[in-house]
Amino acid sequence: MSRFFINLLFLLCSCLALSQSKPIDLNPKDTVEYKQSYGLGLGIDLSRIITGALDDNYKGFEIVADYRLNQNLYLAAELGNEEKTRQEDLYNFTTSGNYLKLGVNKNTYANWYGEHNLIYMGGRLAFSTFENTLNNYQYFDTNRYWNPDGFANGSDVPEKFSGLSATWIEAVFGTKIEVISNVYMGASIRLGLILSQKEDERFPNLYVPGFNKVTWDSNFGVGYNYSISYFLPLYKKKNKVKKKIEESAPPQDPPRPKERL
Repeated sequence: MSRFFINLLFLLCSCLALSQSKPIDLNPKDTVEYKQSYGLGLGIDLSRIITGALDDNYKGFEIVADYRLNQNLYLAAELGNEEKTRQEDLYNFTTSGNYLKLGVNKNTYANWYGEHNLIYMGGRLAFSTFENTLNNYQYFDTNRYWNPDGFANGSDVPEKFSGLSATWIEAVFGTKIEVISNVYMGASIRLGLILSQKEDERFPNLYVPGFNKVTWDSNFGVGYNYSISYFLPLYKKKNKVKKKIEESAPPQDPPRPKERL
């Protein structure tokens, strides 16, 4: 029996010696490694659907998409169609056409672990092809003797102007919030600047699908959207977040009082 206890004691001492032979890391690195989902987000613009339901003079539909490239960078695109009828003082016209926007979004929001929300800024290069239809118009006349209640009628026969186009850039500021798993609600505001456009000499472009209203003295425009989208995870990628542990300075002994001579 004594031999058994001696062998057991010898085995414990050997294990203790082996464990002490490994160097002890006095400055351990706190490294958290987790996987984030990468994939494609697809959705629709709710603002155009709601506006079309409330306004008989408007129809619109837009598909929104983005693809995550890395931690904070996304490829983004919008594809849509609009038809807008406007009544001005002397004329009524309808603009209808398609548009495409391509660009990137950069996320500026630092998510907590497990979050996938975005507060982003980005840019787009956009292109639209459309046509204008002059539905009717009136003549402006300073002599109102024969028409005291209005202007003289010009024509009620619609005239169509086809083959129109416009190219512009946009600065985009927006956010996307995950409301349930992989389902996001988003909102953005867009500041656009028309770079070039093709218009008919007889009737200027007063509305561009995807850009919004065009004024006579400015090529700037403002737009917005409210979207709902679904994120389709395609693969996961490891991301390392390293936390630095600051070495605390050793406590110093309190100063000794000076001895009196």
